Amino acid sequence: MKITVNENIVQLDDKCNIEQLLIVLESPLKGSAIAVNQKIISRSEWVNYQLQENDQVSLFQAIAGG
Repeated sequence: MKITVNENIVQLDDKCNIEQLLIVLESPLKGSAIAVNQKIISRSEWVNYQLQENDQVSLFQAIAGG
């Protein structure tokens, strides 16, 4: 299956959740924020949220500061 992550096409196994995606991308699970098709997905849903063909994923690194 193909999805887009931050405007880059990524090829994945047919069944992949958000947590698995972050592992494939070697992106840290802590400090990350995810939106799929412009909808923020809370961290508690990552393991159950199955990505679909042509999903548009935005991956952000949360930054603390002020």
